[in-house]
Amino acid sequence: MSENKKLLGKLIIIATVMFGFAYALNPFYRQICEALGINVLTQKDGTVALDQNTQVDKSRNVTIEFDGNAQGPWRFRPTQASMTVHPGELNTVMYEVVNTQPREMNAQAIPSYAPQNAMPYFMKVECFCFKQQTLKPKEARQMPVVFYIDPKLPRDVKTITLSYTFFEVGGGLVKTAAN
Repeated sequence: MSENKKLLGKLIIIATVMFGFAYALNPFYRQICEALGINVLTQKDGTVALDQNTQVDKSRNVTIEFDGNAQGPWRFRPTQASMTVHPGELNTVMYEVVNTQPREMNAQAIPSYAPQNAMPYFMKVECFCFKQQTLKPKEARQMPVVFYIDPKLPRDVKTITLSYTFFEVGGGLVKTAAN
């Protein structure tokens, strides 16, 4: 019985030392990382340094013109006619659509670019054109296009026109027994 009490005492001491070690490990790890300059998340003054996008070509400007065409009972337009951007810079433009009908409608937008050779350099990160839109009766909605121009865009391209055609999907056809 005495040996069991000695073993229990040793196990309690080992468990206490392990808990203490685990408790001290986090501050100890931080001190080591700070001393070695690895895995440092904040600067000494507690501020976080924001990375600069080195891919932005500030030596060039490209004018992006926006256009919207509606095929059907919509009002569809960009909220601004154009913007000047630097290649590599992230930009956002909004398009506005209004369903003028008293019924719900599904629609899709298809983009086109001018000049055509600029298309591979117009990089959309987010776009309403990626999926169909369902608009309730008389609903108005603003939809974003988040994009950047690839810095590899040929230097002779100074203006790109982004045009969307917004059209109804399914045509609002009512199925009858004969269909």
